[in-house]
Amino acid sequence: MSTHQRSDVLLAIDQGTTGSTALLLDQQLRVLATHNVEFPNHFPRPGWVEHDVDEIWTSVGQAVQGALVKAGIEAGAIAGVGITNQRETSLFWDRGTGQPIHRALVWQDRRTTDRCVELKEQGREPWVHQRTGLVLDPYFSGTKAGWLLDNVEGARSKADRGDLCFGTIDTYLCWRLTGTHVTDPSNASRTLLFDLHDLDWSDELCDLLRVPRATLPRVGQSSEVYGRTRGVGFLPDGIPVAGLIGDQQGALFGQACFQPGMAKATYGTGAFVLLNTGDKIVMSDAGMLTTVAWTLDGVTSYALEGSAFIAGAAVQWLRDQLGFFESAAEVEALAATVPDAGGVVFVPALVGLGAPHWRPEARGILCGLTRGTSRAHIARAALEGIAMQVADILEAMVGDMGAPLAELRVDGGAARNDLLMQIQADLLGSICVRPTVLETTALGSAFLAGLATGVWSSPAEVGAAWTEDRRFERDLDPVQLAAMRAAWRSALQKA
Repeated sequence: MSTHQRSDVLLAIDQGTTGSTALLLDQQLRVLATHNVEFPNHFPRPGWVEHDVDEIWTSVGQAVQGALVKAGIEAGAIAGVGITNQRETSLFWDRGTGQPIHRALVWQDRRTTDRCVELKEQGREPWVHQRTGLVLDPYFSGTKAGWLLDNVEGARSKADRGDLCFGTIDTYLCWRLTGTHVTDPSNASRTLLFDLHDLDWSDELCDLLRVPRATLPRVGQSSEVYGRTRGVGFLPDGIPVAGLIGDQQGALFGQACFQPGMAKATYGTGAFVLLNTGDKIVMSDAGMLTTVAWTLDGVTSYALEGSAFIAGAAVQWLRDQLGFFESAAEVEALAATVPDAGGVVFVPALVGLGAPHWRPEARGILCGLTRGTSRAHIARAALEGIAMQVADILEAMVGDMGAPLAELRVDGGAARNDLLMQIQADLLGSICVRPTVLETTALGSAFLAGLATGVWSSPAEVGAAWTEDRRFERDLDPVQLAAMRAAWRSALQKA
């Protein structure tokens, strides 16, 4: 490639809980290659989950090299790097040596449960919720940071001297790539230390959770040149790192949900739903989280977020525990052999119920069984149960926002299931749109990096390049729909 010709290849690093994926994309949104490398999770005690960040870093390097080899591209052709990440996983490292003081504590880690209970008993949760949009839960990074400072020898005195850097995984990777200590508001808003209204770290929240503000990164925008690669090894020096966004917000951006009222649902092991509320901070009365979606060109967009703990995992349960089929993909064909679930309702509360119910003690339930019930009816009821949970979340969000749902864009592995998507459209009464590229999380970070480096001039240009694979519209009689919703609500009470 001649020197005067600007490259339009973007590298997205999608750093997840069990692996790191590198995706190479061109200006026309053609995915040139993806490569995934897994790494281990560490479980030192029940309820404790840790990552060795050197193992994460190695996996990122291998993923990038693998994608470049598959695409047959020289690393020098990359115009910019975007990073998206598992959001609440966090760590401290030494500002001078770069050495972590401890393994990273993963978002799933529950070791700070007692601290969260203590703060709730002090009546702090309403105040924290009002400032952060979050609840006091070990899921978020703030209490993890406090635990590390209290339990790693010498950490607190080093932090007080300003010798430690704190970060979520986006921050750590950006630091390793460029030497800059920075995050974006989508990740900062998941720490319990960031004020949604001021869009900055809060001294009061830092004091409450005993995290010195001097350890926290600068909060930049979600799309800007944070620094350039230097001394990385698997990438040449001088490539701009130009997009940072948390994974769920990344999927919202990757789905081009740029307008208020647009939502995305990611159907993975669980289901994550985000609804763009534009420049309005909407505090939920229905158990949703309020979060920053992204900051772009000085303008911050917000979102409501809700998650169902079990989505695709319900299908895995039918496969692995009940032996209904050999592969999860077979559920669609089996469920399609019957016109409906035959009165069977499956509430997939196998690990409790998430938003908007928040009942960790709830358990899964199958009801409405008769002598005529077949495996096909139960398989169909499982798909309906997944879609019902997403419908409950979106119903609550629409109530919070006081405006209708414009459109639901769907992604994740289970979004390939046409029957599930049709059931979802029937339940919502609004259109469900599936994109051509389902790797929307990585796509979002690539879009942001491309906007900062001039590959695209505006979100509108990105939106024009985004393409749909298929749209699903309501095809269900309202009487039948009302009966299904009533049966679901009745089963929920039992669960």
